[in-house]
Amino acid sequence: MNQIEIAETRAILDNRGVPTNLGWARDPHFVYNAASVWTPQRWISSSDKYIIFSKSFMFIFEIYDGGFLGFINVTAVSLIDKHIASRTIPIPFPLGDLNLPTTSEAGSIRWHHEKTILDFIVMDQGSKIIKIEIPQVGHNRNLRGEVVLIKPPDAQGLYTNSLHQGENRCFQFSHCSPWWSVEGVMQYENIEMPFKKGRAWGIFYWNRIVRPKKDVHYWAAGCGLVNTREVNFSIGYGTADSSCGTENAFFVNGKLHKLELVTFQLSPLGWLQPWKFTSNDFRLEMAFYPIQQYTRKNYIFNQLYKVQQVYGFFSGSITLDDGSRLQFERITGLVEKRKTKS
Repeated sequence: MNQIEIAETRAILDNRGVPTNLGWARDPHFVYNAASVWTPQRWISSSDKYIIFSKSFMFIFEIYDGGFLGFINVTAVSLIDKHIASRTIPIPFPLGDLNLPTTSEAGSIRWHHEKTILDFIVMDQGSKIIKIEIPQVGHNRNLRGEVVLIKPPDAQGLYTNSLHQGENRCFQFSHCSPWWSVEGVMQYENIEMPFKKGRAWGIFYWNRIVRPKKDVHYWAAGCGLVNTREVNFSIGYGTADSSCGTENAFFVNGKLHKLELVTFQLSPLGWLQPWKFTSNDFRLEMAFYPIQQYTRKNYIFNQLYKVQQVYGFFSGSITLDDGSRLQFERITGLVEKRKTKS
């Protein structure tokens, strides 16, 4: 498979709004200019997703502008007693008015409405602050807190630019950095949940998409420690053509190790049975042991956004770029299936 690594600054759209410079990068070389998108705003999706977790708790924060359909979602997961609490705040007809950043490297998001606060703040040296106060998250309980996401020194990311074959001007531009260290506290009603560096992790997943009429996308990510090394990964595939650059990579202490195709093998007995993941070059052999499942639908008129997620732990082995074999056990993470229809 001939993946194309982009190693210098390139635009992802030409002056007619047609996707160009397809491939992947380990540094922010792709340039996305929203003014170059010729597609009507109702077909454009922008989403910023942050996931923070320890061995005990996981929180997922997502803000989504899909043209007619918009929302903020907060999901809290206990990885011990399998309890899930969630709240979705609908934002009908945002049509770009959420002003989500056109680059994943800069630009903060601040959403304040009545008693709800959701801030994603980009700091110097690339650190991020998440500050939230969300009422009525599951059984009318309040969720509040503030955490700092700390970037490892010289860390690389996974940037992909893919085209939907046969769909005029439809593309998916994504960035995932799954290696953040997290410090801070979240409080769910009267329960405090501390996050400490070295024992808590964060994933940042950023997408800018011109949607086809129907799109299905699978994604999995996880973080953890193997002895003294930080091991993280992001893998995925969907209806977009990834032949120029797949969404699959492992990271060790922030350094990217690129994979080609990765197969997601779901048990016919259901999502809560163990999953298997293998790469076409046999570098990756991994199993996922889910402990809880969550499904959510958001829709307006004929536009649908449906996500199914399972949370749990990954174990397996990966051959790194230098040929060494790395074994890992019980890395915390999630698998999701995202379906959109317009």
